[in-house]
Parts: sequence; C-alpha cells; structure tokens
Amino acid sequence: MLRIVCSLMLFIFAGKFALPAAASSHREAPIVALDHKADITDIYAFRSSGGGVPKVTLIMNVDPLLEPGNGPTWFPFDPDILYEMKIDNNNDASEDIVVQVRFTTEQRLPNLFQVYAGAGSGIFAPANSPPPVAPGTLIVPPRITDLDGPGSAGLGQRQSYTITIVKNGVSTPVRNASGSPFFAVPANVGPRTMDYPALFAKGTYNTNLPDVKVFAGTTDDPFWIDLGAAFDTLNLRSAVNGGVLTPAQDAALQNIASDTVSGYSVNSIAIELPVTMLTRTGAVESAASTAATIGVWATTSRPRLTTRRAPLPATSSGSFSQIQRMGNPLINELLIGVGFKDRFSMDQPKNDSQFASFFLDPTLARILNAATGGAIAIPTPPRTDLLPLVTYAPPIAAPGTPAGPIADLLRLNTGVAPTAPGTASRLGLLGGDPAGYPNGRRLADDVVDISLRVVAGVLIPTFNVAPNNRLGDGVNVNDAPYRTVFPYLADAPSGRDRRHLDPTEPGCTAGSGPACAP
Repeated sequence: MLRIVCSLMLFIFAGKFALPAAASSHREAPIVALDHKADITDIYAFRSSGGGVPKVTLIMNVDPLLEPGNGPTWFPFDPDILYEMKIDNNNDASEDIVVQVRFTTEQRLPNLFQVYAGAGSGIFAPANSPPPVAPGTLIVPPRITDLDGPGSAGLGQRQSYTITIVKNGVSTPVRNASGSPFFAVPANVGPRTMDYPALFAKGTYNTNLPDVKVFAGTTDDPFWIDLGAAFDTLNLRSAVNGGVLTPAQDAALQNIASDTVSGYSVNSIAIELPVTMLTRTGAVESAASTAATIGVWATTSRPRLTTRRAPLPATSSGSFSQIQRMGNPLINELLIGVGFKDRFSMDQPKNDSQFASFFLDPTLARILNAATGGAIAIPTPPRTDLLPLVTYAPPIAAPGTPAGPIADLLRLNTGVAPTAPGTASRLGLLGGDPAGYPNGRRLADDVVDISLRVVAGVLIPTFNVAPNNRLGDGVNVNDAPYRTVFPYLADAPSGRDRRHLDPTEPGCTAGSGPACAP
C-alpha cells in the first residue's frame, strides 16, 4: 500500500488547521516503490474473538492498491519472495518464532488469453462453429466455484503455498487437515466468472496443528485513509475542519471524508495460532505477567541473485536478502526520514537504536507544533511517552517487563482478552479499549487518527487535550464490513462491479450513508 509520510501544511484561518494524513505502509520507501510485490502494506496482530482456546490472529498484507478489474493476469503472490511473520517472546527484539510462507504458481489454461474464465455451466461451440472446432465443444469453462476438482476448471492461474513454523530452531510444516494442498484465493474477477465468497470459504483451512487455521489470497484492503486530500498539498476536507474533528465526528462510525483506498484489493496471508504457541512459557499468561507481551513484525525477502535469460524465464538463487519489514503502522511511514527508509527497511529491529532520534524526537511532532503557531503544543524530547511503541513498556506490557532494546515491533499483550466486535473502539487504547492499537493491531483500529494523536503527545495527560486529541482525517471506518471470524478480512471487490468512493457522491461508508465532503 501507498503508506506514505506526509508533511504538514498550515491553514490557520478562522481557527482551522490543515493537518497531515499518513498511510500505513503503501510504497513508503524508495526500495518498495520499485518492488510492489515485496511491499508490506500492513501487519496485524490481535487476540481472536470468540470462545474456546485463547488464540492470536496474525495478518500480513502485501502488494498495494490493486485495481480489481486489472486483468488479464491479476495479482498473484510472487514465488520468488519469502514471506515471513516473526515473533519475539523474550524481549530481545530477535525472532523466536517465524511463520514462513512460499508460493508456487501453475498455469492450467496456457492457451487462454486470460488466467480466469467461467460462465454458468459452461459455454459450448454453436452449430455453425467452423472447423477444426466441432459444434458442442466446450469453449468457456463453467463458473469457478472451487479451488480444486471439477469446479476449478476455469481457474487457469492457480497458486498453492507452503507454511512452516520455525520455533527454537525446529521447523514444523503446517499441512491442510484434509491432506490436500493449501490453495490461495484468487482475485475477485466478477460474478459471472466465479463465486468468490465460496472460494474464500474454501480457502480458509484447518490444519494438522490443533487450533491453527490459515488463509492466503486476494481480499479487500482493510486499511482506510483520505490519501487524495493528503496529496493535494494536504488539502484536507473542510467538513472535518481541516483535520480537527468535532466530538460528534470523532464518535461517529462513519466516514465524513472519502476513503481513497476504497474499492482496492490487497494480497493477504493470515494465520491463527493458540497463545500457548507464542509465549515463552508456553502458557496463557495473565495481562499482568511479564511473559504475556510479544513483539510482532513481518518481512519480505528475495534471493540475492536473479539471472535474466530472455526469452527464457529468469532464475533466482542464493540466500535470501530482506527487502522490507514492518512492525508499527507509523514508524517507517511517519517518522523515518526518506534518506534512511531503505536502510530501515532492510535492517533488523534489534539494530533500531541507530534510528532512536527519529523515534524520540519526531520531526512530524515539531511540524505540528510549528505550523500551527504553537496551537498544538508537544512534549519536550526525549519523547519517553513514545517508548511503549519501541520498547516493552506499560500500558501495553506489564510493569516490570524487561524493556529490551529500542525496536520497531508491534507489541501485543496476549493476556488482554479480545473486545467484542460490537463494543470495540476504533481508537483502541486511546478510546479506553485495552485490546486495540497500540496493544497489537486489529483491522478496525483507526491507526491514522491514533498515530497523529500519539505523535502529538496525548499519552501524556497534560497533552491529552484539544486539538491534540481530536486530530483525524475524517475517515473512521473501512468501506466494506469485516468478518467477525477468522480470517476477519472482507471480500475483495468485484473486478466488474468495484467502486472507488469519491468526494461528493453518496455511499461514503460501506455503500450507504451521506455524500463525502468535497
């Protein structure tokens, strides 16, 4: 995704401010602006909802701003990339558990001009079909309703994948409980070609490991932001006072501004794991335990050597080299300077002390302060209020937890029970919801508004005042409803029928509601 660092433009007129909008991680660094497939748009980690064994869901999204109708090959995962989700459970910012995912692509309809095709029960050659194609010959396969078997005949491009969990140096393959391969859910081409909801359900797998589920495929991009206003030299909507929400707007679970990411897809990898697999004690720890909090991040890596052999396919070899990493949804995008972004992307969290000046005296905070003539006051550096984002510290980790080195990890206290979806706050911890960002990250956490406010100092009581605690872009919810069960993601928009919701048109929030502000 195009998660980008935006600077701040002043618009002080009649008491109004134009404030920055931030993207989560869509093409935020030069290296991934040129390598979209390796671009991690978001990483999520949260306690799964529902009863039973306490579990954690990890979701890694890659390959930003996918236009659903962009055939004929759409958006496969890259078989050259090693996709990894990493967990630190002993506070040293090094991985103790790694979930590794690799993909394989097969072209099952090599003579067809597009990779997916289907209609009804199939389309056959008519009586006047010229030779050598005889009348009655199947021309178009039946509508795609399955990832394997007869219902998958039109699934010309099919991807399977392997998952390996590496823990304490021991690799454990994760296998489909049915014994079949794991297949990735394809892009949602349209209702004539495929039954996408059926494919989504069939692509959600139980595994050979107890209480472990997996999913991979093209889905709705769960992130939301008014990027269009941000890139018009930060011309944020007058309806949200240029970036300072009213109390009513702040409380509304609807969008006052338009979601630029609406109608776009993303490639998602999700895995649900029992908490006992993640903590260093192998137990479900209470929220007050110093062993309850884990650190999560994602990486993409490529083989070090690629040989172009045109007209033959390229070949890759050698050890893997990291292209990008992501932990918190604001660090690389909102705090790291552009000249350092590639170095940050390719380095390891345990080495992040070299970036401490960006973390603990963020330029964005100084821009907020300066551009508003001091109307937005900010804390004096070093910004120790930001330490919970880059160390193991309260209010996320329990008091007494070893802080560890400064490192960009998404920290999740696994002892905090999930909040019921209907009562969760989009503002997470800032909204009094202990199960939300920056304690892990759920799909429905509004990390744009949360991040702006945290950078403005609201974790310190004296700075938790207006306008600091009302900053926001006016996009409060996703354009599509999330699922309430694993893998929680919404269906990918239909390539035929997708909508990018624009200012001034009806349907600002999930297909209903008032028009978005111009």
